Amino acid sequence: MSITAADVLAAAERIRGRVKRTPVVKADVCGLELYLKCENLQDGGSFKLRGATNFVQTLDADALAKGVMAFSSGNHAAGVALAAQRAGTKARIVMPHDAPKVKVDNTASFGAEIISYNRHTEDREAICRAIASETGATIIPPFDHMLTITGQGTAAMELLEEVPDLDALIAPLGGGGLMSGCCLITRHMSPKTRLFGGEPELGNDTWLSFQAGERVEIPPSDTIADGLRSPAPGKLTFPIMKEHLEAVALVSEDEIRAAVRWLATKVHLVVEPSGAVPVAAVIHGKLPKECRRIGIIVTGGNMEPAQLAGILA
Repeated sequence: MSITAADVLAAAERIRGRVKRTPVVKADVCGLELYLKCENLQDGGSFKLRGATNFVQTLDADALAKGVMAFSSGNHAAGVALAAQRAGTKARIVMPHDAPKVKVDNTASFGAEIISYNRHTEDREAICRAIASETGATIIPPFDHMLTITGQGTAAMELLEEVPDLDALIAPLGGGGLMSGCCLITRHMSPKTRLFGGEPELGNDTWLSFQAGERVEIPPSDTIADGLRSPAPGKLTFPIMKEHLEAVALVSEDEIRAAVRWLATKVHLVVEPSGAVPVAAVIHGKLPKECRRIGIIVTGGNMEPAQLAGILA
C-alpha cells in the first residue's frame, strides 16, 4: 500500500475541528532550541486521538452502528474511546491486565467497554479479532494502518507549519505509526529536516530491526515507557521508517526518568515516560551536534500520580 504526504494532508482536513491543535512550547537547553509539540495536552491526553478520529470519520452509518474495537496498553485505547463517543458509537477495548490504572480509567471515562488480557500469555490481536467477528465491529489498529499513520502525521504537520526549517525532528517509536506519518509529511514540507526516532533500550525492536534490515520481534518489555512496548514495528510502518529515518536513538530507563523530571520542573509539563523518550534522547546528546533547532513530538501525559511523584522524588 502506497501512503504519501497527500494522505496526511487529507487526514488533516478530515479531523479539522474534531481534534485540538495543540501548542508548541519552546525550551532552551545546552545551547539547543527545542520545540515541543505538546500532544500531552491533546483531548484524551495523547496524540492517539488523531489517528482514531481520522479512522472513525471514514466509517459509514452501518459500520458505526456495529461499533469499533481496539487493542492497546492505554493511549490508543483512550483515543479510540473518545473518537467513538464523539461519533455516537460504541467502543470495546482490549487492554493488558497490568495497564496503568490512569489509562484504564481514562478509557472507561469515555464510555468504552474494557476487556482485560494477560500480555505475557495471551494474544491481544486474536482476542480482538474474535470479538469483532461476533459483533461486526470495526477494528482500529494502533499503528499499522494507512488511516492511523496519516492521522498521527498531522501532529508533525502542525509543528512544521508553526516552526519551519527545523534541523531535526524526533518522535517516540512504538509500532511506528506516528513516526511514519511524521516522516511522510516532514519530507514533503521540510525536505532538509533530519528525522530520528527515540526508543527505550528495554524496548528496542525498531533499533534491532534497523540493524537486521528487516522486522525483528522482541519478547514483552518491562520498560517504564509502557506506550512503547510494541513487540515489533509494523509491516506498513517499518519500510517507511527504513527509507526516511536517519537513526534510532536508544535511551536508558534512568535517562527517561531524568527527562520526565526535566519536563516537569524546568518546562512545567507533565509528560508520561513514553512521551519523554525523544526528549531524553535530545538532552542526553544522542542526536548529531549540528542539530540545534529540534522539533519533538511530546506524545502523551497520562501517567499514574504515584509514578510521577516517585520519579520527581
